[in-house]
Amino acid sequence: MDTFHGISSIYNITPVFNAGAVYSDTTEGFVSPSEPNPFGQVHIKLRVARDNIDNATIVSNLGRISMSYESTTEAFDFYSADVQLEDTEFSYYFEIVTGKLKAVYDIRGISKETQPRCNFRLIPGFRTPAWAKGAVVYQIYADRFRNGDPSNDVETHEYSYINRHSFKVEEWNTAPSAYDVSNFYGGDLQGVLDKLDYLVNLGVEVIYFNPLFVSPSNHKYDIQDYDHIDPHFTIIKDDGGELLDMNDNDNRHATRYIKRVVDIGNLEASNEWFAHFVEELHKRGIRIILDGVFNHCGSFNKWMDREMIYSGHEGYAPGAYEEEGSPYHSFFSWLSGQHWPNNGGYDGWWGHDTLPKLNYEDSRELMDYIMRIARKWVSPPYNCDGWRIDVAADIGHSPEFNHTFFREFRRNVKEANPEAVIIAEHYGNPRDWLNGREWDSIMNYDAFMDPVSYYLTGMEKHSDDFRGDLYGNSDTFWGAMIYNSSDCPYVAMACALNELDNHDHSRFLTRTNHKVGRVGNLGANAASEDVDMAILRLGVVLQMTWMGCPGIYYGDEAGVCGFTDPDSRRTYPWGNADQSLVNFYKEMISIHKSCEELKTGSFRRMKAPKNVIAFGRFNNRNATFVVVNNTDEPVKLEDQVWYLGVPKSGTMKTLMCTTKNGYSADGEEIILNTGRLEVKVEPYGSVIMRYAPRFEPVPEIMYGSGDEDDTDD
Repeated sequence: MDTFHGISSIYNITPVFNAGAVYSDTTEGFVSPSEPNPFGQVHIKLRVARDNIDNATIVSNLGRISMSYESTTEAFDFYSADVQLEDTEFSYYFEIVTGKLKAVYDIRGISKETQPRCNFRLIPGFRTPAWAKGAVVYQIYADRFRNGDPSNDVETHEYSYINRHSFKVEEWNTAPSAYDVSNFYGGDLQGVLDKLDYLVNLGVEVIYFNPLFVSPSNHKYDIQDYDHIDPHFTIIKDDGGELLDMNDNDNRHATRYIKRVVDIGNLEASNEWFAHFVEELHKRGIRIILDGVFNHCGSFNKWMDREMIYSGHEGYAPGAYEEEGSPYHSFFSWLSGQHWPNNGGYDGWWGHDTLPKLNYEDSRELMDYIMRIARKWVSPPYNCDGWRIDVAADIGHSPEFNHTFFREFRRNVKEANPEAVIIAEHYGNPRDWLNGREWDSIMNYDAFMDPVSYYLTGMEKHSDDFRGDLYGNSDTFWGAMIYNSSDCPYVAMACALNELDNHDHSRFLTRTNHKVGRVGNLGANAASEDVDMAILRLGVVLQMTWMGCPGIYYGDEAGVCGFTDPDSRRTYPWGNADQSLVNFYKEMISIHKSCEELKTGSFRRMKAPKNVIAFGRFNNRNATFVVVNNTDEPVKLEDQVWYLGVPKSGTMKTLMCTTKNGYSADGEEIILNTGRLEVKVEPYGSVIMRYAPRFEPVPEIMYGSGDEDDTDD
């Protein structure tokens, strides 16, 4: 060992320990490989200030592993160790000794005491697709994005759902009604194709679609047929039949609906159209994630057929509602004392008889069927790029079976398409599922959406509550982020879906007005009153620079408002979008995509004034420094950005500066003073700065005013 390392033991002095310089994580910069194989070997590094410690040890579930001095740079020493893994999780922290000082380093940073929850973790064999790490995801609720083909629209009186007839909304910009489930605006996949130029120009890399399979509701979380894409979204090859009479709710008479969604010719044509649709997305560099609803189906489902719309039609067996001897009887749980025909005594999810709970434990046939579906849509000719799983933790009747289901689901999906991603909808601790054998990642509510919403707006994500104690409180923000992210290993966090809002919650822009309530008691107009674009810009800055996948809910970039479901499911305002906001999103997406450290780099919290957030993202070449000021006062920030690997002399370039009134991306350069950066951030503003040895040009952004943007024909 170099005589300058371990200086206190040689000269009997204790150097001032620089806790801020200490860093390690489980990204490729500090663990190689970062996605190790079972029984493989990994090289683990720890960074400390130069000539600052005596020794370092990895303390793990495999024992204590001494680290050796490896190398020195201008500012840092690196210690390392090679570790032989087993086929189970490797959990560890660092023990650092300098003189009489002994410190612990884990995901919290430097601490005096250990906390096992906050250990670094490596899971041998756990890999997530490289394309999914940091990908820009755009969520589309298909009925509300754009109507590209009026001939496939759901018609008024086409069928009855929950004793209300389907209703075609004629005026595109009409706000959703309080009872919206059977109202249709006509959005379809042709509408998405028509706007591919817009999506590509925006910078979208992945589209996550709410369910697309045949279903009677506009949200389609009540699947009627897992084998086919709804022709109302694609093409109706052979139309015909009658609409229901005004007062008739018997869907056996809804012959037009039956013709559209039961006729096998229409269903096969729909699937064929969809295969070409995915091919077109892929040609434009956009991947597609489908929404999988496997906890429950719908009462219209061909297995249940409560509406009797499949009964007697060629190619369909009797539904379990109609006959006890149905081949699908075991797909559902039945209450005792019930009798056929027309038995409504089945288990519904949360008691909803429109959502029959699927009974996997008692039906190997059902399990096999769903596993075939899992493979089908990520395989040729469809070649979708992954699944988002609805209410993932609820599948099955016990936690034990839930894990059995997902181990089998993952095996099937990955065998069919090793590059497909599996994202789970989950609230709460996901640790039990993020083990390399079940989910790839999660919709990141606990370690992104919730803390960001409370910090920037004080609002609960449904707009059901305002928390003044959390509003602008950076301490609780960091506490929530650190605590909840500890349950998500890097391999999963890198592709976690970081959304500000989605179809289940109020629009983030609406939350900026601090109005507590829903459309039923406040009215639709209140959702757009007193909103604050500056706060939305702060949310987007966090979203585009945080670890994970920035997830944009369609229309957020256009200024769409709305209280929680169903009001958040408003239509995209083609021709009336806030073009300045659209351009801001383009700028921020471009920054995210052009700075590799924002996709897969390390993450470090930085020093900041009270209630201001500062952090850095960095790799072995570049570093990005981010400050978000959610206060009504300007702040001057001086931070040691050399902790991000930035040279102590040099410059950093301003990529984005937002203020109360707007934003700028003028590229101002600031000279560093011995590794310190001084920057001023305006009230309710932010700054993004970057160091790169040679600044790569940010891709040119087109600001057209034609159909490639927000206009409509």
